Order: sequence, then C-alpha cells, then structure tokens
Amino acid sequence: MSDNVPRIRWHILVFLAPAVIVYTAVMIFPLFNTLRLALYTEIDQQRVFVGMQNFRTLFGDAIWSNQFWNALGNNFWFFFIHMIVQNPIGVLLAAILSHPRLRFAHLYRSAIFIPTILSFVIVGFAWKLILSPIWGIAPSMLDAVGLKSLFAPWLGKEEYALTTLALVSVWQFVGIPMMLIYAALLSIPEEILEAGECDGITGLSAFWKIKLPLILPSIGIISILTFVGNFNAFDLIYSAQGALAGPNFATDILGTFLYRTFFGFQLQLGDPHMGSAIATAMFVIILIGVCIYLFGIQTRLRRYQF
Repeated sequence: MSDNVPRIRWHILVFLAPAVIVYTAVMIFPLFNTLRLALYTEIDQQRVFVGMQNFRTLFGDAIWSNQFWNALGNNFWFFFIHMIVQNPIGVLLAAILSHPRLRFAHLYRSAIFIPTILSFVIVGFAWKLILSPIWGIAPSMLDAVGLKSLFAPWLGKEEYALTTLALVSVWQFVGIPMMLIYAALLSIPEEILEAGECDGITGLSAFWKIKLPLILPSIGIISILTFVGNFNAFDLIYSAQGALAGPNFATDILGTFLYRTFFGFQLQLGDPHMGSAIATAMFVIILIGVCIYLFGIQTRLRRYQF
C-alpha cells in the first residue's frame, strides 16, 4: 500500500460512536418523530395523515391561536426580563468578583452560584411560600423596613405574576452568566491591561474601554443560551402556578401550553398530534433565534476576540 494513501482513523469512530448513539436515541430520533406526529391526527382511533392541517388549526383557529400567541408573548417577556436584569447583573457581579483585591471572592462566588443547582420544584414552592400574603415572610420583611405598603399578592395578580416568576428565575440562574463572564475576564491577557495602564486607562475606564469589548463574544453566547433556555422553560412555571399557569393564563408559556395540549390536564384531553405541532413551532422559533445569532451577530463579535 502506498504511503500517500490516508489511513482511516478507526479509533476516532470507536470513541465517538457511544456518544453519537446515545445523542441520536434521546435527541435526534424524538425530534424527527415529533415532526412526523405533527403531520397526523387521530380519527376513529386511526392515525390519519393530514399534512399541515394541525398547523392551520394552531394558527387559524381562534381558540388555539389565542392561546398560542398569549404563550409566545409571555415567553418573549420572560426572555426580556432575563436579558435586562439577569445578564447585566451577571456582568456586574463578575466584574466585582474578578477584582484582585476583593477578599473572600471564592465564598461570594459559591453563595451566588448555589441557587443554580437547586431543583426547580424546590425553588418554585419555596418562593410561592415566601410571597404568600397569608403565611409568607415577604410581608413581615417589608414591614420591618417600613415598606409593607408595597407588598401585593404578586403571584395572584395577572399584571405581576409573570414578571415575578421571571425575577425568581433570575435569582436562581444569575450565577451562570456570572461564572462565564468571570472566566472570560480572567482569560484577558495581562499585557493588554498593562498597556492600558501605561496609557492612563485604569479602574472603570479600563473595564468599559478594554475588558467589556473583549468579553462581548462571551456575552453573546450567554444571550443565546438565555434565549434557548427561556423558550424551553417549563419547570418553574409549573411548580409555582401549575399546568394552567394562572391567574387566568397570565403566566402561560409555550412549555406549559405544550404540556396541557400533549398530555391533557383536568377536563382537557391530551392530543399528541396538536402537541407535536406546538413543539415543532417552538423548535422553529428557537432555530430562527439561533440562526440570527450565528449569522447576524456572532460574525460581528469575532472582531473583538483576542
């Protein structure tokens, strides 16, 4: 055999095969099966191919479309709260914790990150108890500082419930952007910062003019991860408000809408085909968002990489 013929590196396939098989079984196959189910419906206990009829029902029927657009709008608001609250706080905390003169920084990092490892069920029920107007500690805490008049049953009012749960989610997950930004700040070469010091750029000026532009790619990654995570959200809303996402569907998002449709709830019978249509719509929305980031934003952020 000629030495110029490239050898097939079988060991790479051997090591990749287990991960590929598992990923295909738990991700790829269910995804395509969901897309397939969305093209069928059940008539007289027989599965019948109907093409795009389920999607026409989802977007054209008033009952279905009103629920879908309400859930989608709530999803965007849920994402918006995370973007304007969680990520800026994460950047601020990372900037503070990366200061070389800060004492007990490792303790603060651990304390802020601990909520991210808690169960959604624990977080949902705990905050529901905390904010309860009957036995919660929130009224007494506000009363202790003279602000009891500001308290309201936030989880029971339509105009406040979703924002309240979004802020609870921010409290739980602010540690993730903090740690990612913290790692990005530590990876900035000292030579760049020293060069800035020679030009008189120190303190806050160094952060805004040197550090922030260099961590923009990390902020972009955090933003798209936040988008994907928020549009797949379900657990916190379900554990705090139930499958009906009360009050009056004010906290209903695509995840809870999908759950009620696919599995059924109370008097609503489950419809896996309409549920698959909703899941497909969620997949398309997330795919569009990721593509916008990859082709419209990431390419512009590459100029800031070092």
